[in-house]
Amino acid sequence: MPGLDPILGGGLVEGASYIVQGQPGAGKTILSNQVAFANVSTGRKVLYVTLLAETHERLFQALGTLSFFDRTKLGSGITYVSVFQILRDQGLSAVVSLIRKEISRQGASLLVFDGLLNARDRADTDLDAKTFVAEIQSQAAFVGCTVLFLASTRAADDSPEHTMVDGVIELHDELSGVRSVRRLQVKKSRGAPALGGFHQFEIGSDGVSVFPRLEAALGRPSTENKPSSSPVPSGVQGLDAVIGGGLTTSSVTLVFGPSGCGKTSLGLSFLNCSTAQEPGLHFGFYETPARLLLKARDIGLELDPLLASGALEMIWTPMTENLLDKLGHNLIDAVKARGVKRLVIDGLGGFERAAVHPPRLVEFFASLSNELRALDVTTIATWELRDLFGPTVSAPGSEVSSLLDNLVMLRQVEVNSRYKKTLSVLKMRDSAFEPVIHEVSIGNNGLRVEVPLQPVTGAATGVAKPLESTASDSVKA
Repeated sequence: MPGLDPILGGGLVEGASYIVQGQPGAGKTILSNQVAFANVSTGRKVLYVTLLAETHERLFQALGTLSFFDRTKLGSGITYVSVFQILRDQGLSAVVSLIRKEISRQGASLLVFDGLLNARDRADTDLDAKTFVAEIQSQAAFVGCTVLFLASTRAADDSPEHTMVDGVIELHDELSGVRSVRRLQVKKSRGAPALGGFHQFEIGSDGVSVFPRLEAALGRPSTENKPSSSPVPSGVQGLDAVIGGGLTTSSVTLVFGPSGCGKTSLGLSFLNCSTAQEPGLHFGFYETPARLLLKARDIGLELDPLLASGALEMIWTPMTENLLDKLGHNLIDAVKARGVKRLVIDGLGGFERAAVHPPRLVEFFASLSNELRALDVTTIATWELRDLFGPTVSAPGSEVSSLLDNLVMLRQVEVNSRYKKTLSVLKMRDSAFEPVIHEVSIGNNGLRVEVPLQPVTGAATGVAKPLESTASDSVKA
């Protein structure tokens, strides 16, 4: 499984044994069958032993809705054997004897044993339980067969079974507020450097999809970052002159401001410069591709040809119940798939809303931005300010802001009962810039950075006063 293997340090170790445990409904049966059919698809043989009273046909009916299930492999690539009656009538030793014969007969390289709790309940002592597990392990390991023991509860870390196996994988299905969140944790890993902590997963038509925690999976970028000082044109008329010639290659720029100030228009102008050699990607949460294309046409940008040629892609994820790490991995996969060089993330609030544990956002954004830089992607991300007007202006938390290369603020400023859109460059890490507030216009010719704003005070708050009136007021006082 692509998502699970990195968490396990490369995958299941040949000949090792694992416990997969969790409450009923956590996903153990689907996960184990998915691993089983993945092995079958590579030509390996799988033996699936159940100690449950449920018939295999009922199991097949449930698995039949999942894409990985292949009935044609039943009895050839994968064999299901029920030992419920044998356990009830003859005991644990008879179960061990049958498994030994079936592993040898089938030539199995993977054994799934579903019902470890039933076996434990049949054991008279802890020693009997340990002996049962040890005998199955020894028989499997002798022929290089990997074992998955499924347990429908969370056994104690010092339980007899835990002390015997090489790894313990625990599945959680928990409530976070009003939503359900599935998480996976490798509690024990012998012989492989597993990624610790919780990792999110979901169950869909393809089975279990696991998303390793981004800051753990990408503690360091996947490739070496090779910085370049070459400027990348912003696509916005007048902006490159303000920021020293363009955006630095593989930099991350945050454009923040209240709703309606031009953040999306700026991002679309940037993507309008996408080419086959420098593909673009719009990764957004707010507007569908159809609405974005309509907005682009309204400001004089024709993005349809770029989409048709493959120079541009738009991925829309509705702002509903999302998984933070799934979003991160989907974004990185999309960048790698097309060799994206121009990226607009509209906006970062979509990631924030998906975070079950918000304190980890700093580490998440650090790993995401480092990976994008390493992939030589020039990124513009947007952030929505809550207040249209107000006495204070705050960018994302100071730690998040420090991860970014450039900070650009867009604002609507009220001057003498007229609204003006403005742009302020607050930070450029690798180039000089004009520290002057400029007016911005959005019309049939796209977004354009105009002349500097007339001298006023309070422009950053959205409510400005001409300097002349301020000076006269102070004289009167």
